[in-house]
Amino acid sequence: MASSLGRRRTHAPKASSTLNDDVSCEECGGGHSPSKLILCDKCDRGYHLFCLRPILPSVPKGSWFCPSCSNHKPKSFPLVQTKIIDFFRIQRSPEALSNQDTRRKRKRGGGLVVSKKKRKLLAFVPSEDPNRRLEQMASLATALTKTRTEFSNQLTYMLGMAPRSANRPALERGGMQVLSKEDTETLNLCKRMMERGEWPPLMVVFDPLEGFTVEADRSIKDLTIITEYVGDVDFLKNRENDDGDSIMTLLSASDPSRTLVICPDKRSNIARFINGINNHTPEGKKKQNLKCVRFDVGGECRVLLIANRDITKGERLYYDYNGDEHEYPTEHFV
Repeated sequence: MASSLGRRRTHAPKASSTLNDDVSCEECGGGHSPSKLILCDKCDRGYHLFCLRPILPSVPKGSWFCPSCSNHKPKSFPLVQTKIIDFFRIQRSPEALSNQDTRRKRKRGGGLVVSKKKRKLLAFVPSEDPNRRLEQMASLATALTKTRTEFSNQLTYMLGMAPRSANRPALERGGMQVLSKEDTETLNLCKRMMERGEWPPLMVVFDPLEGFTVEADRSIKDLTIITEYVGDVDFLKNRENDDGDSIMTLLSASDPSRTLVICPDKRSNIARFINGINNHTPEGKKKQNLKCVRFDVGGECRVLLIANRDITKGERLYYDYNGDEHEYPTEHFV
């Protein structure tokens, strides 16, 4: 099992040493921040979480192998139409996937929409080329398969976790903004398009510094709905010792015992692979091109990722993991 110096390893260290003896980071050479040092389960070399590329925000579950002992390049998902359709459960015939719907309705937590004079949200515009859409879906399937995550495009309520009845915007501390009827229709349009295989123009790529990350595969307009943040819904109190690196606040309740989070480690979509900015530097803040916003949608809390400026083709997508809470450590982000 991957372990920090403060955690018990799955096998005992050599008799002549202890966990804290002469352990230093292979990248920076230092032995400082021992709680942030992890040991490779194969070679026993140490690495700071923040010196690794991509950075590890926390000690991973299960075995962990250093860059020298592992093969980082993920195996690509087969670029086969039927396999991709089955993977994403596209609700239309394979033949129809090649026919682009010409009817387009062109129209995320913070107060982004309100601050922009109630401008309407826009539906994403899929790539025209059906083969390119297949490549985009295959790139996401590659990332989900590598991380052992099942594709889901909606919030899921699992037995033993928070029930759907707990998702009540009325419990939000300070209140939650309601998504307008028209913007709700735009969100539903995005969902229907994806069910038909008309995918957002996004490509998941693997970067040796950042890991899986998401790029715009065509230009995207300001206020475009990029995706909904989805996964298993649970009470925060059940996840306070969870070392998952992608947990998202869904409901910040006045009563902390009712606060809900989204956990995308088992079921998720492309939102899991959109990276965060280093919000401690001006350069990091300039990279932000998405806003994460929580809305009351039909009486349930939902989290949307929305473009907060025009995005050019090839530009990577980033948002601030912290929002207004400032709890997520981003100072070592690239």
